[in-house]
Amino acid sequence: MLTTAEILRKVRQLEIKSKKLATNLFTGEYHSAFKGKGMSFKEVREYAAGDDIRFIDWNVSARFGHPYSKIFEEERELTVMLLVDISASSQFGTVHATKRDIITEIGAVLSFSAVNNSDKIGVIFYSDKVEAYIPPKKGKQHALYIIRELLSKEPKGKSTQISSALRYFNNSTKQKSIAFILSDFLDANYEDALRIAGKKHDVIGIKIYDKMDMELPNAGLLQVQDAESGETKWVDSSSAFVRQSYQQEFFNMTAYSTQTFKKAGCDLLHVRTGDDYVKVLQRFFISRNK
Repeated sequence: MLTTAEILRKVRQLEIKSKKLATNLFTGEYHSAFKGKGMSFKEVREYAAGDDIRFIDWNVSARFGHPYSKIFEEERELTVMLLVDISASSQFGTVHATKRDIITEIGAVLSFSAVNNSDKIGVIFYSDKVEAYIPPKKGKQHALYIIRELLSKEPKGKSTQISSALRYFNNSTKQKSIAFILSDFLDANYEDALRIAGKKHDVIGIKIYDKMDMELPNAGLLQVQDAESGETKWVDSSSAFVRQSYQQEFFNMTAYSTQTFKKAGCDLLHVRTGDDYVKVLQRFFISRNK
């Protein structure tokens, strides 16, 4: 567990890095990717020639004896929610950083991107249950608070249950929002909750994985432990069959996530520890503008 001094130092480091990325790289792309995706009700006024008849307010029209139209305006202010996986498997990493480190950095960049565009940002931390909820707010101080929590939040649960986080999100977030799910997605059975969320909200999954999630090294007899169940066992990594089976399990989990997000009409990005997540986010933001 980090000391208070270490947390404050890391908060400052992340603030400098994420503010720079959010300001120099993502401001335009983020703004264009999400602004204007929704319309909010503004007022009712008397019907004018050219108004879309679909937006006639029949109740008001009947009350006053002549037609009135509902007027909508582009939503200028967005609500961004981060659904952050802090389960035990997120602590794994073999190249420069753990999955939790990458989740924290991406969360910090998205927080400052939202703040720079005067949007609200909130967080749901989860493992096999919802661990904490930070209601969406604006402002730099709120973003710094989120970064501090991203760095220091310790889970009570060990395993992953994405459906519990999505159900909480669906129940607590009534306004249409942009939701980023940051996880290694070592879970299943969340398709119903994701489908419900995808109908109302703009949901983007960001799958963070390590190369060792995908392949075992050929290193003979290894003792391995499941970070979430705690189960320990010996595996013979010199066996091609064992290595292939391990890799196939990763591919099966990835295929499930990909298909589940596609069916729900949601986007899923893939980021490997050690790779440049900035390029992945930029490509996604730019693709939204086409």
